[in-house]
Amino acid sequence: MKNFAKMLLVAILGGSITLGAYHYFEEEAFSTTPISNPISTLPVTYKGGPIGGTNVDFTEAAERTVHAVVHVMNVQIARRPRNMQEYFQGGGEMEKGLAGTGSGVIISQDGYIVTNNHVIDGASELEVTMNNNKTYTAKVVGSDPKADIALLKIDADEELPYLPFGDSEATRLGEWVLAVGNPFNLTSTVTAGIISAKARDIDEFDGNPQSFIQTDAAINPGNSGGALVNINGELIGINTAITSQTGSYVGYAFAVPSNLARKIVEDIMEYGNVQHGILGVAGAPINPDIAKQFETSESQGFYIKSVEPGSGAEKAGLKEGDIIKAVDGKDINKFADLSGYLNTKRPDDVVEVQLLRNGNLKTIPVTLYKLNTYKIAKLGVEVKDITTKELKPYGINSGVVINNVTREDLARYELNGVVISKIDGESVKNIDQVQNLLKNKGDSDPMNISFVWPDGKQQQIIFQ
Repeated sequence: MKNFAKMLLVAILGGSITLGAYHYFEEEAFSTTPISNPISTLPVTYKGGPIGGTNVDFTEAAERTVHAVVHVMNVQIARRPRNMQEYFQGGGEMEKGLAGTGSGVIISQDGYIVTNNHVIDGASELEVTMNNNKTYTAKVVGSDPKADIALLKIDADEELPYLPFGDSEATRLGEWVLAVGNPFNLTSTVTAGIISAKARDIDEFDGNPQSFIQTDAAINPGNSGGALVNINGELIGINTAITSQTGSYVGYAFAVPSNLARKIVEDIMEYGNVQHGILGVAGAPINPDIAKQFETSESQGFYIKSVEPGSGAEKAGLKEGDIIKAVDGKDINKFADLSGYLNTKRPDDVVEVQLLRNGNLKTIPVTLYKLNTYKIAKLGVEVKDITTKELKPYGINSGVVINNVTREDLARYELNGVVISKIDGESVKNIDQVQNLLKNKGDSDPMNISFVWPDGKQQQIIFQ
């Protein structure tokens, strides 16, 4: 299986994109329930009752869906040097060009659109084309690069067709689904398939564990940000990636579950950013190697190797060696089950954690907490605070630890867990200090960073 996995190419579905180099690169058939919340989950029914049975009819769901799925064009402005002198001096003409294309889903009648972050990343302008060929300029309301979800807004003079959110958690293996998008710039394309798997972790995607819905509905480049809907016409996923040796469809496609996408949208609209509820444990899913290492007969679950000091998990009494078996009644068989569910939660939410301790099942309520982080855009990393106790192995007294790498070209260096101890020669104690040190720095200003690895190795790098 490992050799097979290495052969797979996990392809982001956006159209051909050149993003530049980093320096160093109303029919009655549908419910007419009044809408009080434009992004709430709405039941959808049809004349004659729900669609089902042996002869499944996709026509009504497809007809409504294609009008709510749009074509998104990423337009970027780049400097084009005409000679070597302009190249080195930063001169040249400014040119506008199409950097890539994808899809988006209208989720409210006043023009809010969900798409993938990678579809709109780096855009100078965003152009949205409806199924009726009307074109609008869109603005980015907010995004979550980690989940690869972005929220756009267009202003229209009319009420727009939209898709209601469905409950992705309620979907079942083998359930019929439709994928709607704009593959290869072919607008309003509908394909059908089934749900092949849930909580699918394709860690090879970008080094960021996720929990996708897997489908065999045909999805190709350009489908990114499009809709995965059930036969009732409800949005249950945002099409995001494929696994392929060629970059085109071979039967493995993945969508961000609608429950996560909806939570991100609501966070952006209410808070202006995405709220992450953190349990506060680190560990690994149970497999034969883990079971042997920790001498357990369990074959499924999440083994807790450590509990973060001050976290909700520590306050609730979770301990190293506990095996999480369920959260809020949802079985936890692998890490994607746990991360996928917790990603739909916010700080201060309380979850019921069922765990196995010394052969006994316990259910413990845990209050999720907020992980305070800060993104250093120039470095392409996200940092968080670290306790004095956690700093002891590093041999230093203060710093912030790299929690996540946000640039793909840095992912291979395994910087997670590396501490930044100084910026421009000044020791840093927390992320607030980091933010203050960097807030007045321009993109072209040099930055002297001192890194410390977990084994105590130190290195100083100047970023231009």
